[in-house]
Amino acid sequence: MHVILLERIAGLGQMGDVVRVKDGFGRNFLLPQGKALRANDNNRKQFEAQRSQLEARNLERKSEAAAVAEKLDGKSFIVVRQAGETGQLYGSVNTRDLADVITAEGFSVGRNQIGLNHPIKTIGLHKVAVNLHPEVATSVTINVARSSDEAERQARGEDLTVRDRDVEEEEVEVEVTETAEDEAPKAE
Repeated sequence: MHVILLERIAGLGQMGDVVRVKDGFGRNFLLPQGKALRANDNNRKQFEAQRSQLEARNLERKSEAAAVAEKLDGKSFIVVRQAGETGQLYGSVNTRDLADVITAEGFSVGRNQIGLNHPIKTIGLHKVAVNLHPEVATSVTINVARSSDEAERQARGEDLTVRDRDVEEEEVEVEVTETAEDEAPKAE
């Protein structure tokens, strides 16, 4: 299927390009979302007539997205989840969770704008891309922790998973020395 792009789409092309896409992608995504038109003579004429309006609308959206990206760039958001002692989450943090957290802070972000390839499954600081517009992207830091106190400690640079392992090793050393003292022959 050949389509005329009505906006820039990463991996396909710029506004006004005529590109070949798979039928399902065109029918199920590009056409219903208003991102493209079927490439025929009538639609080409319609696109050329509306080109200046589409470019103006795209520029307006891009400037709005750039303003939001400037405020959002480098921000840190805290997500509290239950996790084991090794730092492995009992669930995961996905794009819907991240969109809800960012929206709760006063930014308008949809889950399809979060650039997360795999769900987050460990505590710690995670950099996540936010694509506000096809030409505007920024990144935020997601601080996944067991509590807000741990989130503050992680933000200061403390690695909670390493600290937990060190405490466990110290406890094992204390038990070994206590056992060795108990088994040692007592002089009477």
